[in-house]
Amino acid sequence: MNARDLLGTPGLPLAQDGGPVFAEPWQAEAFAMTVRLHERGVFSWSEWAEVLSQELYRPGRCVDGSDYYDCWVAALSRILSELSIVRGDDLVRLSEAWQRAAEATPHGMPIVLENDPLGKGAA
Repeated sequence: MNARDLLGTPGLPLAQDGGPVFAEPWQAEAFAMTVRLHERGVFSWSEWAEVLSQELYRPGRCVDGSDYYDCWVAALSRILSELSIVRGDDLVRLSEAWQRAAEATPHGMPIVLENDPLGKGAA
């Protein structure tokens, strides 16, 4: 991916140096996964930008952009499902497992899938 592609990403929060800005580590991880999938040829950056734009402009999204990376993750999930990289029901199960793991993890500790009280990870 080149800088031109990055600058064409709809609504991407950028620092003064032109690099992306992340408020949480998971945001950087979601960004990195997306870039890596693009670099591997799973989708073009224009395909990605189109799906992301659709998520960003859905009714009910935060006007202030505070849900930008939530939209990013929704777009990533959607494009992977649409391209049949992963099944939608598998994404739902994995998301639910991560949510249970997050709820079971003591404050200040890293959230790991092994903390899912059902003990099945991707269930």
